[in-house]
Amino acid sequence: MQEITRQAIQNGDEVHQYHGKWPFHRLFGIQEPASVLFSMLNGWMHYKYLPVIQKQIPSSYPLKKLYIAWCIIGINTWIWSTVFHIRDFPLTEKLDYFSAGFGILYSLYYAIIRLFYVRNALIIKGLTVVFALMFLAHVSYLSFVRFDYGYNMLACIVIGSIQTNLWLWWSILQYTPWGDKQRRPYAWLAGFSVITISCAMALEVFDFPPWFGVIDAHSLWHAATIPLVAVWYNFLLKDTSYELTLGSDRGSSKRMA
Repeated sequence: MQEITRQAIQNGDEVHQYHGKWPFHRLFGIQEPASVLFSMLNGWMHYKYLPVIQKQIPSSYPLKKLYIAWCIIGINTWIWSTVFHIRDFPLTEKLDYFSAGFGILYSLYYAIIRLFYVRNALIIKGLTVVFALMFLAHVSYLSFVRFDYGYNMLACIVIGSIQTNLWLWWSILQYTPWGDKQRRPYAWLAGFSVITISCAMALEVFDFPPWFGVIDAHSLWHAATIPLVAVWYNFLLKDTSYELTLGSDRGSSKRMA
């Protein structure tokens, strides 16, 4: 494979993929070294902010447990991304895809709870059941019916787009006459974060043969999300601090903040 690729580059011919993957140079048996490194750094960012969330957000804040869960889910997602890029087997592929899908679904789950001030325990339990069934149905279809890459991508894009639009709408709303009377000067961080993450994901569309046999569009996508993890956690911390100063426990009001 590497010899064919070397000759193709020398002759100015097209570099081909093999079984859907570019011909990467391996490092100690690692199939995609750059993606492994960037996946590990993403996971480390979530790990870094876990104690920050635990320490800086008081236990009285209703969403603290949700944010801690997000840290743990983020760590789990990037662990399996790392494992999959080290060695591509059917099991590691499923664990990577399922973990990523779970993370995207959970992002929408806690976005709904935060943005609509859902505090009623019964409603939260209902949401939890609905989202758990959605994830179970998704995994069951991919595991027992057909491992459909197109369907999996479409499902992730739809859920991710809903979450992105919710945060973007909320962010813009803070700077309009129709927003909350209590202006949130940090609100732009939410819109900036979801938009830049969406732009980073677009790298998947503009795929290209790996530079130096190591760095491809997929690995650059993982690299781009590393600093954005910090941006998002800083937004959550600022939002929590601001909400606490306002005495934010507003019951189960369904209006947008």
